Amino acid sequence: MTRTITTETVDFIIVGAGSSGCVLANRLSEDPATSVALLEAGPRDSNPWIHIPIGYAKTIRNPNINWCYETEPEPTMDGRRIFWPRGKVLGGTSSINGLVYMRGHPDDYDGWAAAGASGWAWSDVLPYFKRSEDQVRGADAYHGVGGPLSVADLSERNPICQAFIDAATAAGVPANLDFNGESQDGVGYVQLTTREGRRCSSAVAFLRPALRRANLRVETEALVGRVLIEGGRAVGVEYLRGGERRVLRARSEVILCGGAVNSPQLLQLSGIGPAAHLASVNVEPVQDLPAVGANLQDHLQVRIVWKAAHPLTLNDIVRNPVRKLWMGARYLLSRSGPMTISACQVGLFARTRTELTRPDIQYHFMMFSAESSADQLHSFSGFTANVCQLRPESRGSVLIAAPDPRQAPRIRANYLATETDRRAVIDGLRLARTIANEQPLADFIVEEYLPGAGATSDDALAAHARQKGQTLFHPAGTCAIGPVLDPQLRVHGIEGLRVADCSVMPTLVSGNTNAPAVMIGEKASDLVLRQRVA
Repeated sequence: MTRTITTETVDFIIVGAGSSGCVLANRLSEDPATSVALLEAGPRDSNPWIHIPIGYAKTIRNPNINWCYETEPEPTMDGRRIFWPRGKVLGGTSSINGLVYMRGHPDDYDGWAAAGASGWAWSDVLPYFKRSEDQVRGADAYHGVGGPLSVADLSERNPICQAFIDAATAAGVPANLDFNGESQDGVGYVQLTTREGRRCSSAVAFLRPALRRANLRVETEALVGRVLIEGGRAVGVEYLRGGERRVLRARSEVILCGGAVNSPQLLQLSGIGPAAHLASVNVEPVQDLPAVGANLQDHLQVRIVWKAAHPLTLNDIVRNPVRKLWMGARYLLSRSGPMTISACQVGLFARTRTELTRPDIQYHFMMFSAESSADQLHSFSGFTANVCQLRPESRGSVLIAAPDPRQAPRIRANYLATETDRRAVIDGLRLARTIANEQPLADFIVEEYLPGAGATSDDALAAHARQKGQTLFHPAGTCAIGPVLDPQLRVHGIEGLRVADCSVMPTLVSGNTNAPAVMIGEKASDLVLRQRVA
């Protein structure tokens, strides 16, 4: 039997060194009189591919730094299991993601506040976005400079990307120079979380500057198995490290930052969640909160792929040994070239129905093609537009399968479960085709490869979505403000326990989730510190 070692007591324990956890570790340890411990299940971010922007292709299936989850067989997706990458490393998913900096729509946050999440309206969260940001374009009403997180423009632009922008504007989509500014609608180049040609993850931006502080303790390969609760209060955590079972105690708070999969998993392992389910998997219920693990939302991406008329795509570079060598040399010598860019280079936000007050569809335009995000690039020259419905109505769940933290929870995404979700994806694919038929993009296309010109009916496009749709890596909502947390992110019924990551979102934001996760970490740090002072 593994012996248990009690290590020490600190003021704050943060579980999960991801996008939010690294922010909290930085902000809470700014006071030298406050002791902070950050526990991460994965290793340090020493894999060199983490820090090269194009390196996501090498990390997306690496089990050493990626949980490599799969959903349960999805009835709405032809019974397929959907691969769900999640970062298991310092920086979390910000160390393996596509680097796009996108905040979502202001109405997302105003909707949270209107539904009872007081203090989370757009006017409340904008200062935290600005505080975290070091915007290469300078400060204005929407952006900040001097923050830890670098937000940069693309270092170079492909002519096919510009052709997509020009074709979209010809189809009636307005140009947009800043999706995080005055308006979200339109088409334009995205910004990235990079600095001088390298990935600027939360570990790089927030954690690395804080590591020199004596009051911050960081343990990697530390798998937390449960939160210790005594008399209705979280007093520490039990975790596995190096073959030993260890206990770390907290004087003030335990803060979970594991994300939309691991935070509800850890709450349930600790006896906090749907009591009947917990009892069925031999976990003693401590606090019956049926909503823990419920309300799962994710962005589904459905690809439309074109064969290119000119060898200008990443597919062409990777297939050509000379061009591939030159790409690597450019990066090594000057931190420039295709290795400095993200998966997505151009974004587009559009409305599929005239009565909508904000976009409901987002496109990620990418200069490569593959059958899925985790597959090898196609052998032909190709490029892709990912269609994503921004505010899915479908809801899934995350539920533990056993009392063992090493066993993956059961993830049910339940994509395309409503007619609104199916309709939006179909209309989004049709709009992508409309843009592809416009000049100058049409001159760069030989033919549509996926779903193919023969897929013209609604049924055929819906079948393509079921057969080829994948996660866009944006799970949220499983520890939502309201049914699980109060607006200060405190778990109902348990003192000294908070959650701070994308699982707290009542509804998924209309865009990529890394920037909101950083904002949540920033705001959570203020909530914690204000309560401590009070």
